[in-house]
Order: sequence, then structure tokens, then C-alpha cells
Amino acid sequence: MLETEKTKERVALSAKNMLDEGLVVETWGNVSARAEENMVIAPSGLDYKKLNFTDMVVMDLHGNVLEGKWKPSSEHPLHRLIYQRRKDVNAVMHTHSIYATTFAVARKEILTVVEDFSQVVGGSVKVADYAMPGSHKLAVNCVEALQDNSAVLIANHGLVAVGKTLEDVLLTCKVIEKTALITLYANMLGGPVVIDEKHVQKLHKYFKEQYGQRKQENK
Repeated sequence: MLETEKTKERVALSAKNMLDEGLVVETWGNVSARAEENMVIAPSGLDYKKLNFTDMVVMDLHGNVLEGKWKPSSEHPLHRLIYQRRKDVNAVMHTHSIYATTFAVARKEILTVVEDFSQVVGGSVKVADYAMPGSHKLAVNCVEALQDNSAVLIANHGLVAVGKTLEDVLLTCKVIEKTALITLYANMLGGPVVIDEKHVQKLHKYFKEQYGQRKQENK
């Protein structure tokens, strides 16, 4: 139970961070994290600026509300299905950021055109087929398009990022948003050049295993 309470605090903070970073407007978008065998998800339609851990909703992965005084986000079927299918995922963030959503509206995947995107995301961000928001069909479409990747675009809707921590998914959303904008500008100059797949794999491996203070070199 202590771990669940800590997760509530982290999810509430992540919702505010998502808003502060300009990745959502008002109450749209949502965020969740795995909590033992269940998940903690932000409530539906509440002001992110005023959220605290007591507003979070705890659900099992079958859709039952275990704790909480509010309705969960309407996209809880998507979050639940991701946790069911991806045992490596402990956090999910869904944003409506402007530039990533521009690609979702055009139904164009975001390609590996810059190095930090290649490092963090590890591959192109594909577009899931359209379905009504909050529906089981949308959840299925997203999971099928996501596969084993770090993010997926929802056609005419927004972006979903997955990862091991809430910090990971926030970073992924920010890097994708920046890359989407860079790609739009590059199209004005004749179009971006995609980084070769073998280099993308090396960049992603380096980021996961050696970037920053993750690994000290043996001396």
C-alpha cells in the first residue's frame, strides 16, 4: 500500500509537469503508472494545476476501480491494455501536444531524423488507425501499432508514450514534440534526411546503457 501511495504522488506531479511543458491544454491528455498488480491513473476532467495524490484513481487491469473519489480518465482502457500486453512498461503518458498531433492529424509517422530522438525513442513513431476516444477499439489499435516501441501516434488525436518510469515517458514526449517541429521546418528546406537504421540502433543502445552517469568506464 505504501508503494501505491507513493505512485499516486508521482502521477499527480507528472500530470502537472505535462501541463507545464505545454504537452496538453486544460484537462485533455492523461497519465498513469503501474502500482504493484494495479495502476494509478489521473481522474477525468479535473484541473491538472489543482491535482494532488488524493485525487488519483487506483484501478485493477480489468477495469475495476479500487480506490478514488473521481471517475478515472476516459482513456483507461488504453492504459490498462498497454500494461497487460507490455510487462516492461511501468508508466504511460498520453498528450495532445501541437506538433506531434500535427503528424497524427496528417497520419504521418515521425521519423528518426535527429540524434536525441534516435537515442530516446529508438525508432520511428507510427500512427495507429483511428477509433473513437476512450473505446476498446482505440486501445487495440494503439497497442497493435505500438508493438515493442516507445511511442505511438493516435490518428487525429495525439501521442502515447510508454516507459519504465514517469520521468522516462515525459522525456520521450518532449523529445518527440521537438523532433516533430524540427521535421516540419526541415520540410521547408526540401525534406529531412533519415538517420540510417544501424546508427539509430547504436545511438539507442548507447543512451540506454552508457549515457550520462548510467555506466562508469572500467579503468
